[in-house]
Amino acid sequence: MSQKPKNDHKNDRDTQKYVSLTNVNTVDEVDDELLDEQQAQRTSLTPTMEYGEKYHEAGKRDVELYIRTYNTLLRSSGEVNLKALIQAHYNIDSSLHPDARKPFPDMSAFIYSVLRLPSVITQCDLVLLGQSEEFFQQQGFDVINWQAVTAPARRRKWFYNGEKTLAAYAASVSDTDDIVPSLVAYQIEWNKMYYLLNADPTTMQLLETQVDQNSPVFAEISKVLRHRLHIAADDWQRLKVIWGDRLWEQLHEIGSQRKSFKLRMLGGSYVGYVKATRKWWVPVKRLLEEKGLQDRPVYFVSSNTHSLTNILSGFVRSHEKELIEYALSGEDPYLTDECHKLQQGEVPGNWQNFLYFASREWLHTPVGKEAARSRLRESQERGIWHIGARHGLEIDAQVYDLSRLRQTEFDPRCRMSSLDLLTQSDAIILNIDYPLGMAAYRMMREVMENVSQIRGIYILGKAATLNGSIGDVMISNVLMDEHSQNTYWLDNAFTPDNVLPYLVYGSVLDNQKAISTKGTFLQNRQYLDFYYNANYTVVEMEGGPYLNAIYEDQYLTRYPTSENINLVRLPYEVGILHYASDTPYTRSKNLGAGSLSYFGMDSTYACSIAILRRIFDQEVHLLSSRQSHDKKQEQAAPQAALADASQAAR
Repeated sequence: MSQKPKNDHKNDRDTQKYVSLTNVNTVDEVDDELLDEQQAQRTSLTPTMEYGEKYHEAGKRDVELYIRTYNTLLRSSGEVNLKALIQAHYNIDSSLHPDARKPFPDMSAFIYSVLRLPSVITQCDLVLLGQSEEFFQQQGFDVINWQAVTAPARRRKWFYNGEKTLAAYAASVSDTDDIVPSLVAYQIEWNKMYYLLNADPTTMQLLETQVDQNSPVFAEISKVLRHRLHIAADDWQRLKVIWGDRLWEQLHEIGSQRKSFKLRMLGGSYVGYVKATRKWWVPVKRLLEEKGLQDRPVYFVSSNTHSLTNILSGFVRSHEKELIEYALSGEDPYLTDECHKLQQGEVPGNWQNFLYFASREWLHTPVGKEAARSRLRESQERGIWHIGARHGLEIDAQVYDLSRLRQTEFDPRCRMSSLDLLTQSDAIILNIDYPLGMAAYRMMREVMENVSQIRGIYILGKAATLNGSIGDVMISNVLMDEHSQNTYWLDNAFTPDNVLPYLVYGSVLDNQKAISTKGTFLQNRQYLDFYYNANYTVVEMEGGPYLNAIYEDQYLTRYPTSENINLVRLPYEVGILHYASDTPYTRSKNLGAGSLSYFGMDSTYACSIAILRRIFDQEVHLLSSRQSHDKKQEQAAPQAALADASQAAR
C-alpha cells in the first residue's frame, strides 16, 4: 500500500457539489443531537413501519430471497404492486438502507434513489421495463414518441408518457437488480415523509405559505419543517441542491398522497439482451468502417466519456483564459474560492483537474456554448470520434486514432518520451462509458466478436471500499463474481507507481481482492462481513462480468460457474482500477451521501492518466521493437545480397 499525506483541506469540505456541509451552525448541531434522541424512541408510527415478520439478522440468504421474489413476480404478464416487495426489502437489511424499518426517514437511501430516478417519478404510478423499443411497441406502448427523461446519477433510457407512466430499457439483469430496489426504497421513504407531513395539520399549511426564499421567515419555517420530518441539517442541504427552489413544492407533493408504485416487465429473454447489445454495436461498426479503422488493433477502455477526451484533445487547456475568467467572476462562489486557493498555493490540487471541473459549468454559459460548437470538428481533426447511444443501451462510445493524436496538446501528466512514434501506430482506443453489471459482459463479448485484435483491456470504475476512504484507488489481483460464483486470479497491469504520482488526495491500495455484486442495495452487514472475513475489500459490479467475457475469449466453452480460474497468462494485458466512492461500513458515507464532485475528479483523472500512459508505453515499446527489427533487416539485406551473388558466381 502506498499513501499520500492527508490534507486538512479535503477533510474540511464535504464532497457534495458546491455545498459545504461542515459549516452548520452550533444551533443546528444541537438540534440534530435532539433529532438523534427522538429517532431512538418508538412512536405511534413504529408499528406501521415495522409490520410483518419479526426482525432477524439478515444475511446473504435474505438477499437471494429478495432477488428471487421480485424476479418471479415480474414474470407475471400483468402489473405488480410494489407493496408486495416491501417486507422482502426490509428483510435484507441493506447497508445502503439501514433505517428502512424505522419510522423516520433514511435520507441517504432516499437521496440515493432520487438521484437514480428521473424527476418525473413523483408524478408516476406505473413503471414499465422492457429490453428494447420493439418489446414496448408489441405491448402497445409507443415509447419512442414519449418524452425522453434522464436521472442525474444513472445512465439509462427512460421515457415518460406525460401522465402517470414511466418506461425504462432494461439492458441486462443488473438493470432489474438496480431499478426494483431503488423504487422500493423510494416508496418506503416517501411514505414515511407522507405520514410525518400529515401528523400535524399545520405542516402542510406551512408548505403552502408564500414566503420570499431569502427572508428570515423562510429560514425559520424551513427549520421547523426539517425538524418535523426528522431530517438532519446536511441532508436538508443536499435536498436543496437536488430540488433547488422546488424543495417546498416537492415536499408538498409528498404530503399530498401516499406512493404506491406498480411495476410491469414486458417480456424479456436472454436472446433479447443479445439483440439489444448488437443494436448498440451497429453505429460503432459503421463509424469504424467509414474511417477505415475496422481491422485496426484495439486497446479497449471502460471508463467515462469526459476524462480521456479532456486529457487528449487539448480543448479545455486551449480555453484556459476563459475558464479562469469564469471561475473568478463570482458567478459560482465555490469555483471562485477554490481558484483563489489553488493560485495562491493554499491547498494542494492539480490545476488541470480544476480546469476540467470548471469547464462542466462553463460550457453552459454563452461563451462556453460558442466554443463548444467547434469542439466536435476539432476533436475529429485529431482523430477523436464520439458515438452517442441510440438503441437500448445508454452507453456512449469513443474512438481514438493514435496516429492522429497531437502529443503537444496532451495533458502535461500524459507526456512521455518517444511519443512521436505514435504517428506510426496502426492501433485505436475504443472507450465506452462504463456499463452497469452484467451489461459489461454483453458489451465485452460484442467487442471481442467484432474486432480483429485486442492489445489491452483496461477497466476504470467506482467501488465501495471496506478498508479505505472515499477517493482512494484500489488495485485488485483477485476478483470474485457473484453472478457466476467464479473466482478469478489475474496479473493486474497496474501498480501503485502507475497511479500515485498523479493522485493528490487519498491512498493507492494494491494487492486487494474484489467482489462483483449484483446490486448496490443488495448488500447487508452480514453479507459484507462474510466477504471481508475472506479479505475481500473492494465491492463493485462490472469486473466479474468483464472477466467472464475474457474467459470466453480464451477458452472453447462459455464461462463456467463456481470455479477458480487463472487468467494470469493472457495474449493481452488486463488492468483494473477502482476509485472509492462509498464506505458502507460507515453509515454516513454511502453512495447517497453526496457527489464526488471536484475531489472525486482527483482519483478519476489519476486513474485515467495511468491507463493512457500504460497504453502509450505499450504502443511505443511495440513500435520501437518493430523499428529495431526493420533496421536489422535493412542492415542484413546487403550482406544477404552479396552472399547470393557469391553463390551464383560459383
